[in-house]
Amino acid sequence: MKYKAVIFDLDGTLVNSIEDIADAMNQVLKNRNYPVFDYNTYKTFVGSGVKSLIHKALPKENQEPTEIETCLEEMMKVYSENCTNKTATYKGILELLDILYSKHLKLSILSNKEDSLTKKVAAAKLPNYLVPVLGLKHEALKKPNPQVVLEICKFHSIKPEEAIYVGDTGIDIQTAKNANMLAVGVSWGFRDTQELIEQGADCILNTPLDLLKVL
Repeated sequence: MKYKAVIFDLDGTLVNSIEDIADAMNQVLKNRNYPVFDYNTYKTFVGSGVKSLIHKALPKENQEPTEIETCLEEMMKVYSENCTNKTATYKGILELLDILYSKHLKLSILSNKEDSLTKKVAAAKLPNYLVPVLGLKHEALKKPNPQVVLEICKFHSIKPEEAIYVGDTGIDIQTAKNANMLAVGVSWGFRDTQELIEQGADCILNTPLDLLKVL
């Protein structure tokens, strides 16, 4: 199979954003005198969008719908103002992207991070040749729903089986499988490789440049 496109998850795959995410959520929790969490714990919280993060971070007894919505609004504001403070690309990512671009592969991003924040982080930290860069706009379209990643294929005028989807969580692997794409996991992200294997990853990268071997 000759692959024509690589679609990437963002957080935990292209960029390490966990400290900015955790710092923002902890600020929301501190403002309410709720318990806060360390960075490693937040790695288990992320991957399914901000609303899911709020659910996991709030105390069980404080998960009324109004409280969730209020915290969501505050989290979005705090994180939006601080989403590029500590976030950085993983070692080897920029080199990989440049090589893929030189090979005329189509490169895109699909994240479960809210769409405007996905675009903001990508614009600050990644090359502008990743097109389109898409985040979550509607909860119903959240990964592993394959609808948006299939729309990216249509945008590039390719078949799903001509694309590789690269991510760091089981949800990313499910997304690729649901879309009939090659499912590639990364070992440097927010989840352990066992989760990726259990979800059926076709292969797992230990460094970004390992993707060149897959191609």
